[in-house]
Amino acid sequence: MSDSGPVTRPTPRPSDLPSEVQGWNWGAFLLNWVWGLGNNTWIALLMFVPGVNLVMPFVLGAKGNQWAWENNTWRDVEHFKRTQRIWGWAGFGALIAIPAFFAIVVSLVMTVIHSSDPYRMTVAEVRDHPRLERRFGTPVEPSGWLTLGNVQIHGNTGWADLRFDVTGPLGTGEVYAELELADGVWRFIALNVTGENGHTVVLVGDRGT
Repeated sequence: MSDSGPVTRPTPRPSDLPSEVQGWNWGAFLLNWVWGLGNNTWIALLMFVPGVNLVMPFVLGAKGNQWAWENNTWRDVEHFKRTQRIWGWAGFGALIAIPAFFAIVVSLVMTVIHSSDPYRMTVAEVRDHPRLERRFGTPVEPSGWLTLGNVQIHGNTGWADLRFDVTGPLGTGEVYAELELADGVWRFIALNVTGENGHTVVLVGDRGT
């Protein structure tokens, strides 16, 4: 049998946590239960317990290095430090990427709603409506970028309900609009504007007031 050379084996870890790996673990703090699964640290699953999950990230950040060192086999201290640095950078990446992802999704949804016929019709209807002039002044324009609601279209039929803030020279309010699409034509079912004092000006119908 030929000699294949010496076999490299993992360096046995000391019973105590080496001073080189003591300190805060950002990967455990930011990725908590995900980091726990990757580091055989099952206590991280306490993140799913209401109440406990408020303090667990800080516990993981403080104890993460010790638990990861005890629950896994490492070639040496440098291997441990390199692996935990990767977890840390992954945590910071997630901290940036996840909010950015949701911001992009919300922005796309707002773009779709604001370019829809129901939204454009609603804005045009309230902009110079004579019944709004005394309370809000004219023109009444959307304020902010957030519009709540939904637009559903199925062929020549569909429906939409929208809520968004508006402002005029004399005050601000919230628009509620409900529209129906029939035979390819949108029409209002309900349209009203509620001012800061709670008074509602009904422009179409009596629903949503």
